[in-house]
Amino acid sequence: MNEYVYLAYDYPLLGAFWTVLWIVLWVSWFILLFRVIADIFRDDTLSGWAKTGWLFFTILLPFLGVFVYVLARGRSMGSRERRHLQAQQEAFDHYIRETAGGTGRKSEADELMKLSEIRARGDISDEEFRRAKEKILH
Repeated sequence: MNEYVYLAYDYPLLGAFWTVLWIVLWVSWFILLFRVIADIFRDDTLSGWAKTGWLFFTILLPFLGVFVYVLARGRSMGSRERRHLQAQQEAFDHYIRETAGGTGRKSEADELMKLSEIRARGDISDEEFRRAKEKILH
């Protein structure tokens, strides 16, 4: 029982450093593996058979498969990731615009902006602008 109490004292600082380094390397490796697998599925230029081949290669021989994939197709991985993120952002922006618009009616800010443009052109007087503004806001 007494031998377990001194376990922390028997583990040197350099040993702790190497343990943390190995853990970081393994986590990095799994992140790279899953990014490669996601890129295989995301790539529209690959045929179904090519995707299947790359997927089997990365699963059956993971270190070699990921290494070869990054060498062969790694240059375009970033652009595919960027396109994917842009498409997600556009879909999110479209959803926000659609949701914020609600009933399809123009927002009060849009109507006020158009009203101020009409006043700036001199098509309506300040009194007409004030009455129209009150109508929009109430």
